[in-house]
Amino acid sequence: MSKEIIIIGGGIIGLSSAYYLQKEGFQVTVIDQSDFSSGASYVNAGYISPSHIVSLAAPGMISKGLKWMLNPASPFYVKPRLDMDFLKWSLAFKKSATASKVEKSMPVIKDITVFSRQLFEEMFATKEFDFFYEHKGLMMYYKTEKAGEEEWNVGKKAIELGLKVENLSKEQVQKIEKNVGLNIKGAVYYHSDAHMTPNEFMPQLKQYLEKNGVTFLENQEVGDIIVNEDKITAIKTKNSELKADEYVIATGSWTQNFAKKMNINIPIQAGKGYRINVERETNITIPGILMEAKVAVTPMNGFTRFAGTMEIGGINHTINPVRVNAIANAAENYYNDLKINQEEKSAAQCGLRPCSPDGLPFIGKSSKCKNATFATGHAMMGWSLGPATGKLVAEIISDKKASLDINPFHVDRKF
Repeated sequence: MSKEIIIIGGGIIGLSSAYYLQKEGFQVTVIDQSDFSSGASYVNAGYISPSHIVSLAAPGMISKGLKWMLNPASPFYVKPRLDMDFLKWSLAFKKSATASKVEKSMPVIKDITVFSRQLFEEMFATKEFDFFYEHKGLMMYYKTEKAGEEEWNVGKKAIELGLKVENLSKEQVQKIEKNVGLNIKGAVYYHSDAHMTPNEFMPQLKQYLEKNGVTFLENQEVGDIIVNEDKITAIKTKNSELKADEYVIATGSWTQNFAKKMNINIPIQAGKGYRINVERETNITIPGILMEAKVAVTPMNGFTRFAGTMEIGGINHTINPVRVNAIANAAENYYNDLKINQEEKSAAQCGLRPCSPDGLPFIGKSSKCKNATFATGHAMMGWSLGPATGKLVAEIISDKKASLDINPFHVDRKF
């Protein structure tokens, strides 16, 4: 009889894990506190981005965070609070934000992202799905020489790692992005990146999984995890007790509390991001990041999405209009003919990204619990790394050789 697996968490990581686990012949149940129609997996920029080789824990982020702390419209905002988990995480983040650690993590991030892009393309090629997928690269638009120089230094590192990157003048950019007036100096163009429409893909993936025997339990919050010695024996919701042979913890920003129930420390803080959808013609055809403002722009299927900000402020879904306006203003500042109206701003949504202290996800088992596999802590890379993480989870649980070296993602790593 095939092993039974319960996946806690129904975002892109949980569903990708279900996809590869059911292919291995496991009986899979996915449980989530929502109805599988909301969260960070639905409101992200939809990037599959090998270009993002610099982790969030980069040198200079601490000083930027301190400088921006008093500015509610800043791209990176840390809300100071007397919370022990937050303080420990901040200290670990500070320790991780060194040039040598970031350098060491670059090839690791590049490899897993390229692998994930290949897996998305394999899914696309199966014809089992009908989702929007374009591989047009990513433009890093800059207004100042300083920002351009900084990004080109990253670009040169990416070239060393085997990615195709060009440094383009404004005139060269306009030959590619023909029908949009851009208020920029130039762009660093990463050819490696692709993009999708998340809120189109997620329902399709769920539908596919249901058709292939995966059970979904919605609106069921897991209140407790029962551990006996070094194994989970059951999980409890308000109404029921569920048992399986193996458990996948794909709980995103909520992971630290779940891990504590297993006596495991996984430091994660929620990083809130916002998105505005413009459902009319913008003529934007190439995804772009507005460097100085840290805003992502994605031409999706039938609309354009503007996404941004990283707000480390605990678990809450409060929409701050100041931050929404900052995204809209930045977009209008880079695209000459763009106007984002009040109705579009009022419909903005947010999602919580699970941020690890060193910018690398946690994928694998802890020595403290034999039948729990963690898949979390992807920060802004959750969408990019969904399939790769799911594939690695399935390989770990199947006792197969992992497609990549998973040591950098070790759950018990020290900070």
